[in-house]
Amino acid sequence: MYAVVRDRNQQTRVQKGDVILCDLNDKLSAGDQITFDEVLILGNEGQVRIGKPTIPGAKVTAEVIGHEKGVKVIAFRFKRRKNVRKKRGFRAQYTRVRITDIVG
Repeated sequence: MYAVVRDRNQQTRVQKGDVILCDLNDKLSAGDQITFDEVLILGNEGQVRIGKPTIPGAKVTAEVIGHEKGVKVIAFRFKRRKNVRKKRGFRAQYTRVRITDIVG
């Protein structure tokens, strides 16, 4: 069984036991339970239920593993022969969760 869940602005396809990265949520700590109520699609052995926009009564539960940082992205701009350089870096922060159950 699989599901497509929406967490804030991201849609993710998950199965039981999957480990996914979500946007950072500082209020959660390792071991906490989280519930995704916005389930867009449920699939099970060839049968697919599609929500309009979500499936009522369906939910996905997960356990928080911890927080981590993503890879560093560097944005470098320059103008040649003008001695103009601008270097900026960004490193996204994520919450790692393990899917424990899909109810639909």
